[in-house]
Amino acid sequence: MRRRERTEILIQGSEDIAKRFAKEIVMKYKVTVIQKPESALVLLKTRETAKKSLFYLGEMLVTECTVQIQDAIGIGIVKGHQEELAHCLAIIDAAYQADLGETRTWSPVLEKEKGNIQKNLQELNRSILKTKVNFETMDVQ
Repeated sequence: MRRRERTEILIQGSEDIAKRFAKEIVMKYKVTVIQKPESALVLLKTRETAKKSLFYLGEMLVTECTVQIQDAIGIGIVKGHQEELAHCLAIIDAAYQADLGETRTWSPVLEKEKGNIQKNLQELNRSILKTKVNFETMDVQ
């Protein structure tokens, strides 16, 4: 599983999974905090469709954290003010970068959570589609 997909699952899914994974690593390895969780603003870059030019849409508040396990550096960046989640994500990222043995057992948990996220999105889409108006079948007097 790639870094981006793994991070999306950990952010969109249950926060308990990230906490559990991070706790597992902290109990067995020395985790050095390089940058404690702190808020920052990032610019949102997007591409304008007609001229294909780049421009900055605005700013977004994020919480970022950096840790080190052995020789591996891990970063955690999450939207909004979520210090604990950013710290957990940094620990998990460093664990994957260091190729720790614990990370091999996490894939089934992440795959299961990915299925739960998709199922929740499908339910949300179904509930939204129930409110959709079909103008072709409406009687107009």
